[in-house]
Amino acid sequence: MSTKPNLIQPRTLKGFRDFPPQMMIPREALIATAKRVYSSFGFSPIDTPALEYTEILLGKGGAETDKQMYRFEDNGGRDVGLRFDLTVPFARFAAQHIGQLGTPFKRYHVGLVWRGENAQRGRYREFIQCDFDTIGTVSPTSDIESALVIHSLFRELGFERFTIRINDRRLLSGVLESQGLVERQGDVLRALDKLGKIGPEKVAKELIEGAGLSAQEAQAVLEFSALEGSTGEMLAKAESLVGDSEAGALGIASLRELFRSVEAAGADPARFALDLSIARGLDYYTGTIFETFLDDLPGIGSCCSGGRYDDLAGLYTKEHLPGVGASLGVDRLLAAMEELGMVDGTSAPCPVFMPMLEKERDSDYLALAMELRAAGLGVELYPEPRKLGAQLKYADRRGFRVAVIAGSREFDAGTVQVKDLVQKSGQDHGRKDAPAAIRALLGV
Repeated sequence: MSTKPNLIQPRTLKGFRDFPPQMMIPREALIATAKRVYSSFGFSPIDTPALEYTEILLGKGGAETDKQMYRFEDNGGRDVGLRFDLTVPFARFAAQHIGQLGTPFKRYHVGLVWRGENAQRGRYREFIQCDFDTIGTVSPTSDIESALVIHSLFRELGFERFTIRINDRRLLSGVLESQGLVERQGDVLRALDKLGKIGPEKVAKELIEGAGLSAQEAQAVLEFSALEGSTGEMLAKAESLVGDSEAGALGIASLRELFRSVEAAGADPARFALDLSIARGLDYYTGTIFETFLDDLPGIGSCCSGGRYDDLAGLYTKEHLPGVGASLGVDRLLAAMEELGMVDGTSAPCPVFMPMLEKERDSDYLALAMELRAAGLGVELYPEPRKLGAQLKYADRRGFRVAVIAGSREFDAGTVQVKDLVQKSGQDHGRKDAPAAIRALLGV
């Protein structure tokens, strides 16, 4: 007598999630939009392995990122880790291939990354990043263009209310330099990066206990990060605080040029804001930094972040390869779009549904479906005959917009019924006229 084996409980790991069609369809549409925008600015696609030698990844994002890395020994005995972002692998890629690529090199990269951090709203341990970067130039034009890419991207995705918050790490470097605290910059930046999450009191405590600042020094750093006013007013105040620091002066000049240039380029200046509290927690940033927030959902955090990193590739090559770029947090932005009602929840990968009414005419249904596809329309053909009501219920549940209905009478007459599944109305058309009628209903 055979015994049935114990069933394995189907479940996902904590911090990971499955993506059913109603989430994958808008996810892929979002990525397709990002690729289109990146390409329009001249960025070329690349890809890199998910696994890197650990020495490539360790120490590049800071101690906290090192702790979050998925690291193990593979079956060849190599010490490897899953990439925690796409920028560090890109620096390695550029150092390895720049001789063939030439500079400046502009790339975009869409890929999964992994961080073993606590899952939270819109953030998981496995997530997609959608990056663009320019490497091999220190030109401020590339920093300005990065801001314009982000602006164009969010507009193309359908957002009207968003703010690209901008800072420059050299300003804080100047403040720390004026106080003799340059060697503590990494710890100060990591503490400031938590300002929006834990508030100024806890950040002050971390600056004192973790970064070793005095209470007075911590207060000075927090007062600098809290400066308010117009962009011109804030930069004037910052200029007095950085003193004689060359780095601070360069940062202020760069920000003035950036804000002037994005407006001159035709972007809406209201969507750009100077925010001296932005620090970015990763260690490799050296200049301009960006964080993008949705005005209607600020609590979800930055949905597109990045900045300039002039020394990262220097860990892998003697050639100077400064870079700048940003990363779109696809899954976080998708979670925001869900909350804002920007995702329609359809699980239909194409707009047209074709029910099968008579099995003996299956060749006719297959031919008709191929005819519509040849006309540029996506069609799902139901694979077996059932009552029309049941098939239309299936179509409605998956979010199809249009149904093309035919039986023996229609096939013999060379006609089809084109049914609007939203308005619940239909009309007969000749087969040659059907594609135009369908496009009219779809508005394409």
